Amino acid sequence: MNDENDLMDWGDCKKKFIRYVEIDKERMESIKKKALERLKRAEKTEVSLETVSFIVEDYYEVIKELLVVYLLKDGLRSKNHQCLISYFYQKNPEKEKEAFLIGEMSFFRNRLNYYGEDIPMSFYQKNRDEFKRAINMLLDLIKK
Repeated sequence: MNDENDLMDWGDCKKKFIRYVEIDKERMESIKKKALERLKRAEKTEVSLETVSFIVEDYYEVIKELLVVYLLKDGLRSKNHQCLISYFYQKNPEKEKEAFLIGEMSFFRNRLNYYGEDIPMSFYQKNRDEFKRAINMLLDLIKK
């Protein structure tokens, strides 16, 4: 894993980007609902060189929103997307592979949004099943 994909230190996150919030089940349910609507869109979109970047972006956004709900469930809010991933990994160290995949998705999504770089078709083809597994895993964690 190169430095660009390393996870942010949870201690730094707690100091700079995390705050405690009241647990709001309605808000959590609303965010989860929108994430699942986005997932439907990602799954319905035909994969091509023109669409693959946006499909991966949608999968990342679904995962990111589910991570937001995961933090909210514990009464936390993050001002930084990287801290969402760090929190997930800190709470689930056995899920290292998933945490680093989400970090990689974040990296590609940022390259798309800030530099206009396409997300490689090979990244999607290699990981599409893992995207879905990560989403289902987060949905299970949110239910607990």
